[in-house]
Amino acid sequence: MKNTPRTNSSVGGSRRTLLRAAVAGGALASGGLVWAGTPASASPGPATARRPRPGTPAQALRELAAGNRRWRTFRQQHPHENSAVREELISGQEPFAVVLGCIDSRVPPELVFDQGLGDLMTVRSAGEVLDEAVLGSVAYGVLELDIPLVMVLGHQSCGAVTAAVHAEETGEELPAHIQYIADRIRPAIDHSQEGAARVDSTITRNVQMVTRLLAQEPDLAARIAAGKLAVVGARYELSSQLVHTVA
Repeated sequence: MKNTPRTNSSVGGSRRTLLRAAVAGGALASGGLVWAGTPASASPGPATARRPRPGTPAQALRELAAGNRRWRTFRQQHPHENSAVREELISGQEPFAVVLGCIDSRVPPELVFDQGLGDLMTVRSAGEVLDEAVLGSVAYGVLELDIPLVMVLGHQSCGAVTAAVHAEETGEELPAHIQYIADRIRPAIDHSQEGAARVDSTITRNVQMVTRLLAQEPDLAARIAAGKLAVVGARYELSSQLVHTVA
């Protein structure tokens, strides 16, 4: 188990450049992964034993898809919560995915993907906004714990995106540090849409923007090129509880 940080000179040095990088077009760094909506492992059953850790990006994505299907069909297993697992995790952790999600209380990753203790490393900020701490947290999971999948998870009716769109449309200054969040989301605003459609489209575009920025981070990009990592964007629909990838 690897839990002690090691020095990596490129992590940190490239971060300010990344945050200021222009948000240009480009494909998501999913490596051709397919979000499997109905995998065989989605069937319910006892989850007393710890399942094998997914070791590849494709395996990790399939496990998240299976868990989301259990969640939205009310067949959750609530895995990896028993005393044996808790005891095992004292000595270390091997999560199989980093989920960068919003702080919204309706979208807790461990629930919407039906995962348990030690399965996911979750990083949450309003609107999935990136800053130095968020970038460092994602990098720690990938570089120190060899996590093969990073998912940027936006969601329907995101309040942070709604606030960012409103502030730009009205010129209103948002309170205190909330303006910082809106400023980070602003480049993703879809000016080809109006009203509720603008907000909804911006939610997806914001996920795509954050996904691109993460995939451009040099240390993560090197792992993507080697086939050891995928960075994918996704949305959670509150109305259906479905998670689907966005391209």
